[in-house]
Amino acid sequence: MAWVLFLILVAVVLGLIGAVAEGLAYLLAIGIVVFITALVLAVALLRRGGRRPVR
Repeated sequence: MAWVLFLILVAVVLGLIGAVAEGLAYLLAIGIVVFITALVLAVALLRRGGRRPVR
């Protein structure tokens, strides 16, 4: 789950840089793609049920 939070943080930073800096709109697009990837990963981890029990 730490990876999901890290990916969301990276997406926000890229999105802010892409939105503020002139000529770097591609960073905004990359940020959006990373954010969507993080959301899909989070849903997949939550549906799996978290950690498996230790045998």
